[in-house]
Amino acid sequence: MKPSDGRPVGRQTLSWALYDWANSAFATTVLAGFFPLFFKKYWSAGSDVTVSTFQLGVANATASLAVAALAPILGAIADRSGARKRYLLLFAGMGIVMTGCLALVAQGQWPIAVFIYLFALIGFSGANVFYDALLLDAAPHGRIDRVSALGFALGYLGGGVLFSFNVILTLYPTSFGLPDATAAVKVSFVSVAIWWAVFSIPLVVSFREIPLSQPLTGWAAVKAGFSQLSGTFQALRHMRVVFLFLIAYWLYIDGVHTIIRMAMDYALAIGLNSNRLIVALLLTQFVGFPAALAFGRLGDRIGAKPAILAGLGVYVFACVWGYFMRETWEFFVLAGLIGLVMGGVQALSRALYARLIPANKSGEFFGFYNMLGKFAAILGPLIMGVVSVVTGEPRLSILAVIVLFVAGGALLLAVNEREGVEHAHALARV
Repeated sequence: MKPSDGRPVGRQTLSWALYDWANSAFATTVLAGFFPLFFKKYWSAGSDVTVSTFQLGVANATASLAVAALAPILGAIADRSGARKRYLLLFAGMGIVMTGCLALVAQGQWPIAVFIYLFALIGFSGANVFYDALLLDAAPHGRIDRVSALGFALGYLGGGVLFSFNVILTLYPTSFGLPDATAAVKVSFVSVAIWWAVFSIPLVVSFREIPLSQPLTGWAAVKAGFSQLSGTFQALRHMRVVFLFLIAYWLYIDGVHTIIRMAMDYALAIGLNSNRLIVALLLTQFVGFPAALAFGRLGDRIGAKPAILAGLGVYVFACVWGYFMRETWEFFVLAGLIGLVMGGVQALSRALYARLIPANKSGEFFGFYNMLGKFAAILGPLIMGVVSVVTGEPRLSILAVIVLFVAGGALLLAVNEREGVEHAHALARV
């Protein structure tokens, strides 16, 4: 494989990026696709729909809060022990096993389904903390934008490929020797676990974490990690550039996640055809693959910050388009627009942040980064819900999300990247 500049991707880089191909199957097939539907129709069969929604909401919220609380702590410990790869594989292993176990849960056993899903989601999210922290080890000097984009691109492609297969599997189960759609969904859960495990093998075999000069082990690493975490809380108050970026990122990524999570609900609210919307979701995945690669190249040419701002501009345009949308084909256009910038904005945000933090504390700092990611999609859905209820017009709710992109973009404009990079290098030498 070669990036857009024609130079071959090294084994170290590719083994890191393939993990995104591996774990994105969970994000598409389980998180966004089958688990919410199967939970209502099978595991919570006979329950009131409002009760099952509450149960699923509690499971998602609990997992997100657990990861948000643990991420900075685990990141700090991993930094001091030099064991980011080991922690990644530990959490990924838990996610893989728990995802496979979903196929064993019988109808009506929603408490067991919630319990297993909770730990699968913690495994998935926790592993991503350490995956992001290994970006600096994966990227050759000067190519961090493209390497970050390569990971997101492979994630969209890999997640989309398996999700497409699983959709076909559930629509035509008898063609695959399965009795019904229920059996097909259970096979889909197993397929995600296998896919995730198999495509994590290159990371296990080929990726080499840059070793620490004096790694700590056992309880010493835990104590040093907590001490480092306390110091970083203090340091963040004096790291103006990093602090400003994190606030900007939290605002605009909340908008990004709101569009991802609420677009389907919004389309249904304004009366679009539900059967065609799932096709639009697949379109977003496959458009996201080349678009994320292209954004990596754009970041190299004009800089990560201007490229992110351009992506946020597209999101603003997409919100305006959504307000005037009347036909299903227009939702496909909207899905294509989102696919063009979704991966790029996330990839370049990760790459820009990696430049602004000390390399020897990347696990801990990416713990903070991922913690904010877990608290994203709170303001946006709340804004959409309040605007829709108060005005009685759901179309106005999509326009309200623009404030998150504008506010986040305005703060990002104030981020002095050169100052932040110089400060990060100075801290890394301490």
